[in-house]
Amino acid sequence: MAGPTPSRLHRAARAPVAAAFVCATLLSAGPAMADDGDAEDKSAQELADAAKKELLDAKSLHLKVKNSAEDRDTRKPALVDLRLDENGNCTGELRMGTGGAKGGSVDLVKRGDEVWIKPDATFWKTQLPGRSGDLAAELIGDRYVHGTTDDPMLDGLAGTCDLDSFRDRLKDGSDRATKDELAKGDQKKVAGTEVVPLTSAGTKERITLYATADAPHRLVRATEKGSDESLSMTLTDYGKPVPKKTPSAEDSIDVSDLRGTGPSQAPHAA
Repeated sequence: MAGPTPSRLHRAARAPVAAAFVCATLLSAGPAMADDGDAEDKSAQELADAAKKELLDAKSLHLKVKNSAEDRDTRKPALVDLRLDENGNCTGELRMGTGGAKGGSVDLVKRGDEVWIKPDATFWKTQLPGRSGDLAAELIGDRYVHGTTDDPMLDGLAGTCDLDSFRDRLKDGSDRATKDELAKGDQKKVAGTEVVPLTSAGTKERITLYATADAPHRLVRATEKGSDESLSMTLTDYGKPVPKKTPSAEDSIDVSDLRGTGPSQAPHAA
């Protein structure tokens, strides 16, 4: 059985890119601001600048992105939930089309150059054409596909784990973005944390950043709401190490074993 085409897995890894540019729309490209003092003493833009600095300096994050626009598309991630660091390590999950069109999910682990992905049966059947998806689900079963970033099949999803790439896109987007005026809202609680909403006044979609009221002022949520769709991102566990545990050999199948195998010579599923 030939493996899934790299282009399909690259498409599954794009949600964090969209989220980065949502943030970039409002995070300025100005100089780093001192990240001290209470939110009451800072303007909306000063809070956004402080939050940007904390995000760009973070060595690790827990990033969750939800995109309602992808709920109806089984080949795009409607939910990305990853713990990732600046060394390219990560662990987490992608869920495809979580609304009316369910496209399955993929567990993802990356440590150094090694990558493990475990798509469920629904993912294989919706991502691969014809009988290929059924065959992949049967052959691989409840195992991880293991390889390295040198393999184009795995590299597409592994790119999702790159915190530096996410931050580069954030920085690049904020360097190019038109600086919209920010409105500073009243303090409120988000997941038990006091935050200050910072909302755009000049964009067609309503974009809001939520920065912590206390220093260090960190971005903990960003939302974009249009007429019929929404995107939200939450960021937690700044600086918390990514779990080091990786799948065992018994729970994995090497990606090289999937190359060029057909029904007659394919390995048995676990």
